[in-house]
Amino acid sequence: MSEQASTLKAKAASLSIGQVIGMDAPEGSDWAQVHGHQYALLKERMGVRAALHVLGFLLAAAMLYSAVPLPLLGVWGMALLFAVGLSARADRRLGDADTRSISLDEIKTHATTSAAKGAMWGVGMILSALVADPAATVLVWSIAAMMVLASSASRFGASLSSISFTLAVGAGGLLAALIAGQFILATVVLLSTLMSVFGVIESARVAVAVRLTESAMQEKSEVVSMLLREFEEGKADWLWQIDTRRRLKSVSPRFAFALGQESTQVEGQSFLQLISGNGWKTGRFPQSLHELAERLKRKENFSNLLVKVSIDGQDRWWELSGTPIIDEFGNYHGFRGVGSDVTEQRESSEKIEYLARYDTLTHLPNRRMLNEALGEALQYAAQWRSRCAFMMIDLDRFKAINDSLGHLVGDRMLAEVAARLKSLMTDDEVCGRLGGDEFAVVIRDAAKRDRIENLAREIIERLSEPYEIENHVLYVGASVGSALGPRDGRTVEELLRNADLALYRAKDEGGGTHREYEPSLHANAEERRQLEHSLRHALERDELVLHYQPVVDARTEGVVSFEALIRWNSAEHGFVSPGKFVPLAEDTRLIVPIGTWVMQQACREAAAHWPANVRVNVNVSPEQLLEPDFVATVVRALSESRLDPKRLEIEVTESIFLRDASVARKALEECMAIGCSIALDDFGTGYSSLGYLRKLKFSTIKVDRTFVQGAAQQSPESIAIIRAVVAMADSLGMTTTAEGVENEEEAAMIRGLNCTKIQGFHFGRPMPASDVRAILSRQAEEWRLKSA
Repeated sequence: MSEQASTLKAKAASLSIGQVIGMDAPEGSDWAQVHGHQYALLKERMGVRAALHVLGFLLAAAMLYSAVPLPLLGVWGMALLFAVGLSARADRRLGDADTRSISLDEIKTHATTSAAKGAMWGVGMILSALVADPAATVLVWSIAAMMVLASSASRFGASLSSISFTLAVGAGGLLAALIAGQFILATVVLLSTLMSVFGVIESARVAVAVRLTESAMQEKSEVVSMLLREFEEGKADWLWQIDTRRRLKSVSPRFAFALGQESTQVEGQSFLQLISGNGWKTGRFPQSLHELAERLKRKENFSNLLVKVSIDGQDRWWELSGTPIIDEFGNYHGFRGVGSDVTEQRESSEKIEYLARYDTLTHLPNRRMLNEALGEALQYAAQWRSRCAFMMIDLDRFKAINDSLGHLVGDRMLAEVAARLKSLMTDDEVCGRLGGDEFAVVIRDAAKRDRIENLAREIIERLSEPYEIENHVLYVGASVGSALGPRDGRTVEELLRNADLALYRAKDEGGGTHREYEPSLHANAEERRQLEHSLRHALERDELVLHYQPVVDARTEGVVSFEALIRWNSAEHGFVSPGKFVPLAEDTRLIVPIGTWVMQQACREAAAHWPANVRVNVNVSPEQLLEPDFVATVVRALSESRLDPKRLEIEVTESIFLRDASVARKALEECMAIGCSIALDDFGTGYSSLGYLRKLKFSTIKVDRTFVQGAAQQSPESIAIIRAVVAMADSLGMTTTAEGVENEEEAAMIRGLNCTKIQGFHFGRPMPASDVRAILSRQAEEWRLKSA
């Protein structure tokens, strides 16, 4: 009891005044629950309090009857009764405060009505001081003090309301005593008021602490009851006991239920025999049962021992803890302990372990398991002085299928790829999925060098065969990179990195091939890393420059536009080919800021130095087009340069539609809406070109140079394709531009095929902006002379 008292005392001391009177909530408590019960009690003594105020008024009126005018006395009485009525009404509204959540506003309202009652008693004292003798003021104060005492001492009061009433009465009494010149009375009133307020606060402090303690104890009691109820109702935990011969004794109903029998059936039977199932006859026991038997034999304590048991022919997992029973004389009397059935937890753990080591889509080993297998293969190779191998496989053209037909089709294709890979594996090989469309193979013993090459060829051929998925006949290829251990790496990380470099080389060569790791690949990777580092600073170092290649009218050979082409003259690497750094910029997403710079520079050059009839063509990569603010970038470049939108032609390739066709289409349509024209570059080299022409209104179709060169060599297929493109463009109201025209013969041929515009070295190589200005000035002078 002394401990509880000290706890209660500490709890009371820790409460602030705001928490005591109900203005703040104690931390970690239910504010409404702490104060609601106290306010609910107000209703029980509502009538008694009202009667007490009426009795007090009658006593005061009897004393003041001869000294105070009757009308004035009546007005005071009516005001006091009205305040008492308001307070009673507030008491009634809080009668259910212990069954609902009360608010701080309700508490403040109740305190206000109590203050109104106190103010009315203060008015009575001031009235007596003004019109009666000093003795009458003392008498009225004594009645009001009685009311304060009743409010402060009653357990059916609320602390904030009692304080409000006391302060209102005290303020009125103090003012009345000062008016009457009774300074001793004023001192008594002031001290009485302060002591009453202090008493209310301290009483409330103890009451709130008690309620908090009771609430905490009730909560703990509910938690304990819940835990006991769950233990009694649950079937997972039980007690067990065996004698010196390992026979069950004092079998509880719950333990019998775990054994699948009645208590009377298993009492006195062999514990190990009951839980071993058929193993008791065959002599084949799980290792965990052997361990349990040894612990019992050696009379050792054990805790949380996981044991595989057989109950009614079904395998279960039990978690057992036990301790030997030793009496005070050291005699052994058996074992007792607790146990629980953890089969579900064990199965969940095994499932989690499976998910951690296997890919859920393909059911192949995942990256973690492949790393472990490769680590074991490296250890085996080091131990037996042999070789192992790691092969990385990447699907060619899978992304286009996944983006165009959806992830469900892509997932089914990956599952089919996994099945085909698995069918090619021998007992010495493990295949798995690294992630995305990347797979890998670990060859434990790669002593036969030709096995790697043969397996790579089989993988490429098998994965390149057609796939029939949801009425689609689909084709992907495969690229393979391999590394030998320990020759190409003595750790898992080194082999992974080097196989990846070999795979990158295979992909860079067009895919569909196998490449082994070579030390020179590191030099290429390092060069790429250095190029990327330099490219990240190319803009700020002012190393990028635009060149422009003319596009001419096929009939007049007059310049109609220039295509902006980026060039990079690096301070560290010298002139870097666009074919080298542009793909790098796209891979690293540096193409976005670089593309923005190209758009701004090209628009600024065209607006400032070119005639109004000459357009500028700007290439846009898929990475740029899929940026959310791409259209805003175009608008900003046009507004800053003041270039007419009709003079800007944006060139895109079909590859933009293989990422997110809806986003690309929306961005291009917004650019067309502001007046820009759109050209489809490299037409015929991608996928489903006609579908794109149907969905989006291009202004120009650019015929790829491969068809132009084929037509120059009199290829019937190339000529037929160009004619078909021209005819289709004419019917759709589009112009055509033939790329790669290098001599007069090719130009004449293109004219004969009715292409609208021509671009190629025959009419000009990409040139600096200064040369463009000179050509345009010369052309303007020629036109001026002709017109003259």
